[in-house]
Amino acid sequence: MTQAFVADASISIGWVHPAQATDASAAWLSVVEAGALLVVPSLWSLEVANALVVLTRRGKLTQEERKSALEKLGCLPDEVDAEGPRLAFTSLEALADEHSLSVYDAVYLELAIRRKLPLACKDGPLNAAAKKCRVKLTP
Repeated sequence: MTQAFVADASISIGWVHPAQATDASAAWLSVVEAGALLVVPSLWSLEVANALVVLTRRGKLTQEERKSALEKLGCLPDEVDAEGPRLAFTSLEALADEHSLSVYDAVYLELAIRRKLPLACKDGPLNAAAKKCRVKLTP
C-alpha cells in the first residue's frame, strides 16, 4: 500500500462529487481510506474550496452538498507542505516553463518530486509532466 501521496485538486473533487469521479479518483480514495497520508501543497485547500464554490454557482452542487464535501475533505488525514510559495520565483517557475504547466500545477509536481511520492491527478498535462519526471501516477 502507498503510505503517502500527493493529490491535486482535480482528483480530490472526484472524491466528493460523483460527476467528477473516475476510476482513478476512486482508486486513490481507497488508498486514503486504507490509511495513506494525503500530502498537499498549501494551495490545495484554496483550489478545492474554489472548485466547490464554482460547482455550486453552476448548479451542479447544492449548498448542503458543498458543505458536506468540505467536511469530508477536511477530515482526511493530510499533511500540508508549505514550501511551494517559497519556490514560486525559482524552481516552480522553471518547472512550469519546462513542462508547459501553470505554476499552480507545477507546485504539485515539485512536491511529488521533492518528497519522492506518487501523484494523484486527473489533469492531462500534469500527468504527462509527471511521467517525464518519473513520478509514479498509480496507487
